[in-house]
Amino acid sequence: MTAPIFEIGDRDFLLDGSPHRVISGALHYFRIHPDQWRDRIRWGRRMGLNTIETYVAWNEHAPEEGAFDTSGRLDLARFLRTIHEEGMHAIVRPGPYICAEFDGGGLPAWLFRGADEARPVGVRSLEPQYMSAVSEYLRRVMEIVVPLQIDRGGPVVLMQVENEYGAYGADHDYLRALTDLYRACGVTVPLTTVDQPVPEMLAAGTLPELLTTGSFGSRVPERLAALRAQQPSGPLMCSEFWCGWFDHWGAHHHVTDPAASAHELDELLAAGASVNIYMLHGGTNFGLTNGANDKGVYQPTVTSYDYDAPLDEAGRPTEKFWAFREVISRYAPVPPLERASIAPFVVPEPAPLRPVGSLADVAPAAWTRHDGLPTMDAVGIWRGFARYRIALPGGQGPAVLSLGEVRDRAWLFLDGAPVGFLGRESHERTVTLPSGRGLLELLVEDEGRVNYGPRIGEPKGLIGPATLDGAPLGAWEISAVALDAIPAAAPAIGDGAPGGVPGVGATVWQATFALDGPTDLSLSTAGLGKGLVWIGDTCLGRYWRKGPQASLYIPAPLTRAGANTLTVLELETLDTDALRFLDDLSLGHTEH
Repeated sequence: MTAPIFEIGDRDFLLDGSPHRVISGALHYFRIHPDQWRDRIRWGRRMGLNTIETYVAWNEHAPEEGAFDTSGRLDLARFLRTIHEEGMHAIVRPGPYICAEFDGGGLPAWLFRGADEARPVGVRSLEPQYMSAVSEYLRRVMEIVVPLQIDRGGPVVLMQVENEYGAYGADHDYLRALTDLYRACGVTVPLTTVDQPVPEMLAAGTLPELLTTGSFGSRVPERLAALRAQQPSGPLMCSEFWCGWFDHWGAHHHVTDPAASAHELDELLAAGASVNIYMLHGGTNFGLTNGANDKGVYQPTVTSYDYDAPLDEAGRPTEKFWAFREVISRYAPVPPLERASIAPFVVPEPAPLRPVGSLADVAPAAWTRHDGLPTMDAVGIWRGFARYRIALPGGQGPAVLSLGEVRDRAWLFLDGAPVGFLGRESHERTVTLPSGRGLLELLVEDEGRVNYGPRIGEPKGLIGPATLDGAPLGAWEISAVALDAIPAAAPAIGDGAPGGVPGVGATVWQATFALDGPTDLSLSTAGLGKGLVWIGDTCLGRYWRKGPQASLYIPAPLTRAGANTLTVLELETLDTDALRFLDDLSLGHTEH
């Protein structure tokens, strides 16, 4: 049997020579538990989609230089095969830059090792160090994707080169070099670019030989006209139809009116355009994978990537799902589906919290000494937390500590006593210490690497110069915090005795609850301050009292019949004696 051929025609996509409209939705495999991929894909087909799109997150696959992990939620081949088994096509967007509100825009932090202001790595350019790493990355991705192209019997019909490059640069030689890499790796399906449909961005971000697509969620006739003006022939496509938005800590939960979004989708499909709905299902920024923006004020993204999508963070159809499904049914076949009410989450009994010990007890430091103040990146800490310490040489009276910048939050202790904290979002970099003498220790949190704009690739941790009353400070010690070891180490350290928090500062707690069987759960974060939660050895993500998010989604495959253990790393102050569960997600207040 001959494999299908997918091509770009004068006005349409062509599948075996016949006009074909792409009706796609975005699912990021790395934001969904792999045992739930099939369920989310099936819901996409039930909504009327014929295609599933995903980014590829370079930094997740390659957390260290030379590595390329494809296990668990990073099994891209399994994800694409599942799409194929469900009778759908796939679009793959490997970047190498993806934005996606993901940590560093998907670019691995080790890429910038050794870079500084005098010797920057040329991000998203032809700079040799960057292109060498990109070449290796794309080779590894294409080893997975190329055999799964449609003309080889697989699901992949389109691939995208770079990502909204016109908002960043205009180096067409760079785009051509990436295109050549794709082709040299065996890519035979059509290649696309995407940009906001503004003439300047469209001209900067594409090449004549690539299909230009747009990213927008409103003003459809105007946006399509801009795309057609840029590229007189070829199918029109909105490859990021924004149907929602993401949230920042300390702001509100974004929602869009389902009827208004459905109207925009109707206009798009009525014009004969193809579409990729961003997102069909957003999922979760598990662990420490959330990104951040910094347009003068640093704003880290929350753990939930619900995105007010047609399928919510737990994969359940929303009002937007049904509205979109009705619109799609006017233009394409939609499978029969009876609407049913959504059952609430199971709500286990509250799980009493028991103290385990201080973070220093559970994850002991392994100090290294440096002549100056090192960043986290300088010592190979690419994500997470670091401890810093220095013996202050001043006098007994109050003294002012000043740092060049804090990225992104630091808790300060002098001789073991808390003396304050510094937050990047408030541009805080100085603090008055009660004494200029003693052992100063700082716990520093990387709250998420910037994923958009000129601050991509900046180092984390403490940024010099560091001074005490204006005098430079000398040698510092630094240690990574072994976060992954905390859940397993906690039972061996904690005695489970009730009572107060052992010591001050960051502390570790555990709680156990029982289930009849695996089930999705919504964990309330009420009473928690700021920190992380694990179920078993899987980190669910960050919580923060400032909201808007007030729950953490626990996927059913992470639970089991019988006892389940939650581990909490609390960085500030607990105001509860137990962990409690909710019958629904709690993503916070909106503007409406």
